[in-house]
Amino acid sequence: MARIFNSIRRRLLTQNRFTHYLVYATGEIVLVVVGILIALQLNTDKDLRKARSTELNYLRNIKSDLLANKDKVNDFLTLRTNCIGAAQRVIAQIDAGTVTDWKTLNTDMIAIFDWKRYYPINYTVEELLNSGSLAQLSNDSIKTSLLVLESLYKQAKAEEDHFRFDSEEIIYKPVYELMDLGPSLDVHMGKDVVLQQKDFDPYFADVRVKNGFLMVLVEFSTMNAQLKEIAEMCDRLIAMIDGELEMHRP
Repeated sequence: MARIFNSIRRRLLTQNRFTHYLVYATGEIVLVVVGILIALQLNTDKDLRKARSTELNYLRNIKSDLLANKDKVNDFLTLRTNCIGAAQRVIAQIDAGTVTDWKTLNTDMIAIFDWKRYYPINYTVEELLNSGSLAQLSNDSIKTSLLVLESLYKQAKAEEDHFRFDSEEIIYKPVYELMDLGPSLDVHMGKDVVLQQKDFDPYFADVRVKNGFLMVLVEFSTMNAQLKEIAEMCDRLIAMIDGELEMHRP
């Protein structure tokens, strides 16, 4: 192709047809520019397709995290609802001043002592945030909702920290100071040990004990409300991501 253009250029110059040469040269320049623009557009399209492919892969991974996280949230809702029931039964025994079911009481108390923190499953979003790559997600509604969800995680952690402080002061301290945990733990481990009222009397007489289990009712209810809000946000995000993925389904 270059040889043909050179041949035409020499023939026009040889024939002293300068005007025609200018027209030809201008056309040649236009062709080169058009070729460059086409090449640039092709490269741009390729980069856009690559970026979109990366974005869709992130969205699929985020959806996978959200689904797993929702299952975890539901497990914690069940666990903490059971803890609320356990605290209610312990309080009822304290108010009654006598224990009618030692095994249930022991199980309920240990369920509170052994409460667990909720750690969200948000690996993909953490990767995007830590690498500064969240901007790769083009859907602003999804980005905003993910940031709101991260904020909800922080609020849930703050509430857990609050309960942790309360439990240290009015749940753990009394039991460490006023009870011999040996028999209680032996029963929990399935050993044939008899629990007695006298072993618990000093513990139940301390006002911190009932207050501690009352705080379980208040703070676990708050934590459950936060978990429900997290689950609802997960559902909304999953729906938005499904819509985004559906637009590009082959």
